[in-house]
Amino acid sequence: MSQTHSSKFLIAEDLESFPEELKGGIVAIGNFDGVHRGHRAVLDAALGLGYGTHHPVFAMSFEPHPRTVFNPAKPVFRLTPQQAKLDLMRHCGLDGALILPFTKEFAGIEANAFVQDILIDTLGISHAVTGYDFHFGRARQGTPDYLRTAGATHGFGVTIVHQEEDEGAEVISSSRIRDRLGKGDIAQANGLLGYRWFFEGKVRHGDKRGRDLGYPTANLNLGEDCPLLPGIYAVRVKAADGWYDGVASFGRRPTFDNGALLFEVHLFDYAGDLYQQDLRVHLVSYLRGEEKFDTVEALVAQMDRDSEEARAALGAMRPLSEIDQKLLELAA
Repeated sequence: MSQTHSSKFLIAEDLESFPEELKGGIVAIGNFDGVHRGHRAVLDAALGLGYGTHHPVFAMSFEPHPRTVFNPAKPVFRLTPQQAKLDLMRHCGLDGALILPFTKEFAGIEANAFVQDILIDTLGISHAVTGYDFHFGRARQGTPDYLRTAGATHGFGVTIVHQEEDEGAEVISSSRIRDRLGKGDIAQANGLLGYRWFFEGKVRHGDKRGRDLGYPTANLNLGEDCPLLPGIYAVRVKAADGWYDGVASFGRRPTFDNGALLFEVHLFDYAGDLYQQDLRVHLVSYLRGEEKFDTVEALVAQMDRDSEEARAALGAMRPLSEIDQKLLELAA
């Protein structure tokens, strides 16, 4: 990290509000949905360049996802909506982030204008770091090679980070992680992310059925575009008053009403009221698929077994990385 680094994480959501303290800095550019291990290789390269210098290090990202802008009928499910992305970037040790609004007009900007107007005139960068597949400007004319040449011409450094592969020599990507979530392969999704995937939501009123079954639940809406496989999960949850282990069901409740998709979380050893609270739910492991039971008694007996299995999985949990440790506030 830069020696002048403060603990303050500066955020700008347009070029006009870009803070003076980040000018002249080292910028990591990318979409960074998921801030997964591949993205962190880019962020770490930027942080490494800033270490021991007076240059601030920040990320430049874009909202909404470019694919959603060009194909609104098929929005991309966000592994990390903007606030989660910013939280992860802060945990990485960056000095700040610039989140630029992505529109078709912005996508049509000439590559040389992106370099001159944004990188040089507004941000005054000293160095740009991007992944091997990052393109910018109209018709994706701003290739990594283009950026390298522009840097040599205008006097800023450029580092292009090679693709990051997993232990099986496959490229780590956000789409691959979404695919794993859709297959219930939480272990691999989390392994590719380098932390337990999480989402945040406000607890809403449900039909109170869980209370009658001896398993009161907090109900959260994950959104219709969420690819997560319906089923039962072991979870770790951050509530207003601290952390709780729990077991969760994501699905349509086939034993009862086969209704809309709902994420229902039962917190172990919790006695308070969660309504209207904001919860952050980390998925630790996938236990089984969603099933229909012939009787409520059979369902409750299975819920008892699920709870035991979830407690065992959570009891064996160890940090996947330094980021995972920070997010889950686990002891070293």
